[in-house]
Amino acid sequence: MMRAEYLDMSKIVRDEHILWIFRAVDDHGGTLRFVGGAVRDALAGISGSTPDLVTDLSPDELVEACQESGLKTAPLGLKLDTIGVVLNDQILKIATLRKNVVDESGKKEVMFSDDWSVDASRRDLTINAVYADLKGNVFDYYNGISDLEKGIVRFIGNPEDRIKEDYLRIMRFFRFYGIFGKGDADTKSLQACIKLKSGLRSEPIEQVRDELFKILVVPNAARVVKLLFDNEILDYFLPKPKNFAALKNLSDIISDINYRGNFLRRLFVMYQPNVSTAENIADNLRFTKKQKEAFVSWAKIEMNFDNIVTADERKKYIYRYGKQFCIDKILISCAIKKLKPINLPQILAEIESTVIPVFPVRGRDIVELGVSPKSKKIGNILAKLERKWVESNFSLSRDEMINMAKTSL
Repeated sequence: MMRAEYLDMSKIVRDEHILWIFRAVDDHGGTLRFVGGAVRDALAGISGSTPDLVTDLSPDELVEACQESGLKTAPLGLKLDTIGVVLNDQILKIATLRKNVVDESGKKEVMFSDDWSVDASRRDLTINAVYADLKGNVFDYYNGISDLEKGIVRFIGNPEDRIKEDYLRIMRFFRFYGIFGKGDADTKSLQACIKLKSGLRSEPIEQVRDELFKILVVPNAARVVKLLFDNEILDYFLPKPKNFAALKNLSDIISDINYRGNFLRRLFVMYQPNVSTAENIADNLRFTKKQKEAFVSWAKIEMNFDNIVTADERKKYIYRYGKQFCIDKILISCAIKKLKPINLPQILAEIESTVIPVFPVRGRDIVELGVSPKSKKIGNILAKLERKWVESNFSLSRDEMINMAKTSL
């Protein structure tokens, strides 16, 4: 169960001020350990996870311990079972050990505990129920380390029981399988997800959506998303996509050029929707306004990789639609058409560094030519001048366009 000095804690402890909290808890007769993602990722050689902590002190005792050591705290969560400790203007979450109990009426309740193994039994997956102390001692109650090494992602105990406690765990199972899974998905866990998939309907759509977005950017996104849809886990929310190959193409492109991933791009290439379908997907998943605008614009505006081979053409598209739109459409086009241009990184870098021209003519310039400030002609004249300016590769000067406007009046 315990592996002495098994973990290099420098992979987790990036701010030595956290030692103050450990010292405060220890001085108060308690124990404090890291748990979950930070421990799991450190064991897997992944860095960057925000550390979560858990203690056998009650919330009140933890607050008292921190106050005695001069540390500021704040309650977190509706039930005040997690305390935030302020370190360097950041809040570190510390939860108290918990256990599930059943009252006389058969209703489940959560109570504080001082038993580490009981707390571990409440967690979702074996790989997330691993604890570590400052010395690097690792406490593994459900063979999470072994499962991590073998690439097995499975629920603790009875999968159905774990899922019924929180149906979003279905989505979390697929997400972590996409990150850590090495073979076929654990049969019992997968079957439980399929059986209880209707439970996702009771969860806020925004939370289901956010979990889907996280799944879309895992290393094995195409394989995991196909498994998700093949088993109709999300059939209540979305139709089954038909373009998993394009998703894999996009994932491979992003990986090959070491570029930042984007869940919306990946969702788009899976469906390759027209404008109407794009709007429906955005509405069903309750995209933010900005997300919907981007998603629908990819369907509405045509732009292929061939359109931006030359710098002059790229500049025109960047001016009309913006840098991010052009980057997104290039990557989407490459994924759909199975393109991997050698100079793709260079083109993306050039787009990001492009200085977008500013149209030098304003409405007041047209008014000074004698056009009424209330006239619709102003907008028409400006639009015509802007088109000519763009067609000239932005070479026309302000004076040249003012003269053009004069002759057209």
